[in-house]
Amino acid sequence: MEKFKNVLWIIALIVIIVLIGVVGYGYYRNVTMEVKRPIATMEVENFGTIKMELYPEYAPETVANFITLANRGFYDGLTFHRVVKDFMIQGGDKNGDGTGLATTSDLKDDGDGTEYTIKGEFIANGVDNKLQFEEGVVAMARSDYTSYSSSLAEESYNSGSSQFFIMTAKNTGLNGQYTSFGKVTEGMDIVHKIEEIEVKAADDAETTGNTEVSTPVNPPKITSIRVETNGVDYGLPETLTPFDYTAWLYQQYGIDPSSLTTSE
Repeated sequence: MEKFKNVLWIIALIVIIVLIGVVGYGYYRNVTMEVKRPIATMEVENFGTIKMELYPEYAPETVANFITLANRGFYDGLTFHRVVKDFMIQGGDKNGDGTGLATTSDLKDDGDGTEYTIKGEFIANGVDNKLQFEEGVVAMARSDYTSYSSSLAEESYNSGSSQFFIMTAKNTGLNGQYTSFGKVTEGMDIVHKIEEIEVKAADDAETTGNTEVSTPVNPPKITSIRVETNGVDYGLPETLTPFDYTAWLYQQYGIDPSSLTTSE
């Protein structure tokens, strides 16, 4: 009987040692294992390949949004519709002119097709995003309604959807005001080649008052963007309802939009 008890004690001791080893190894693995950041690979027709490292630790909603749209093929065939030398190149608009938003159907199969925006992840909007706007930084484009009214800051901050831009030079004026979420790791020479293309004023410059000479004569086409997530599921972003500037403007003048009809 005594020998049997000793055997049981030995077995129990072995089990305890094994358990301690398993738990210890798991803790060590969690502490030492480095989770690789997602890497986006963008192919631009007639220009080449651009690789971008994404930073979910700075802008998780924006990264989740970009990854989902990219891997569902949203950006395939779109263009860089705005190019400003010594500043940035901008793309990701399905309308091709800076007016387009993505829809919930672009994010998921059961989306209802309504347009959406996401939260701006930068200091002015209450998010401690430390990624500075240097050459090669990738950021979300957004609207600026504060030129119409200073009361529309929040609506401006949360107006990003699918459009992004890549910095071709450092610009500290954007720090804390726009969502930076990635950086070019390969192909910065391609970005600068795109920066050098011929541009003109927009065709509707006279009617809109936008005289910026930044519309490409031959817009570079994004063949594809795909993101390697290294086995991490970043999920879907939280979507917001886009600000309706037209309705807001009508409200300022006491106009009921439903009362506006056109006669044939």
